[in-house]
Amino acid sequence: MKNVNSIAEQAYWKIKRDILTCELEAGAQIVQSQLVERYQMGITPIREALKRIEQEGYLQSIPRYGYVISPITIADVQNIYELRLILEKPSVQLAITRAPDSTLEKIRESADFTYQYRDRESYLKFLSMNTAFHVSIAQASENKKLADMIARTLDEMTRIFNLGLDLRDSGDEMRREHILLANALLKRDAELAEQILHDQITRSQERVIERLVERISNAPIPRVGIDFTL
Repeated sequence: MKNVNSIAEQAYWKIKRDILTCELEAGAQIVQSQLVERYQMGITPIREALKRIEQEGYLQSIPRYGYVISPITIADVQNIYELRLILEKPSVQLAITRAPDSTLEKIRESADFTYQYRDRESYLKFLSMNTAFHVSIAQASENKKLADMIARTLDEMTRIFNLGLDLRDSGDEMRREHILLANALLKRDAELAEQILHDQITRSQERVIERLVERISNAPIPRVGIDFTL
């Protein structure tokens, strides 16, 4: 007989993956019986997985009904992208000042990656590489606390990033942005690197907000908790 905790761990990762990739949509209501059928697992591991995911903030429980997947609001998107700019601009400046050429060369080598449009698994791989790329720049700043904050922020943004990827195929554009940023770092052109980073983050935010507004407009009933104000 399989260990229940092991099955609960499997349930946790499967449900969380579908939330992060928006297969389970933000604002949607779910009940345990639906997930039992969806994942072909028992009620106990599903219940344990949901409790764990709720603690992480991706679910909100509704007494006597089930759960709502925490909505993504326009205000949420604006706030977290603003935080990215606040954190990542100094990391770029410090990396240019402090990192040896060998480190910046490695960052440049890691910049050449993209994704397959409409392929969820490809999205996850791309976002993992994207996080690693930006965290490597932060680590090159030689400020561990700053690097840790950027890593946590990017992890928190996985679900938001997925919204933007689904809007249109921007893989080549994002690949060019990363390469341009890495080249600017290698040239130690702080002004150019900061501008490229700013433009990249701004365009990413615009894609996510466009996709979010599109989903709101197409929904027959407004989703729970979505903020329509900019």
